[in-house]
Amino acid sequence: MSASLREQVEALLPKWERWYPSLFDAAADLGLIKARVCSPDSLLLSNRHASVQSQAAAAHREKWGGTDEPGRNAPGKGKRKRRQRR
Repeated sequence: MSASLREQVEALLPKWERWYPSLFDAAADLGLIKARVCSPDSLLLSNRHASVQSQAAAAHREKWGGTDEPGRNAPGKGKRKRRQRR
């Protein structure tokens, strides 16, 4: 089992709490964790979970049928045309 982040920091820098306000600041300075640069679009929850949502929609369509677009009727199942009065 690997050591926790706290254990790793304490092994490298005992009493780190004297110099750092948080465990993450100490770990970052020691090189144990690193920030990654990512696009702002990837930070949106809706974008991060888009693949999960599409898989759920595909599973729903497979089981229950339906269209690809929510709120849209299947082809041929639209509103009926009104009969013209004679």
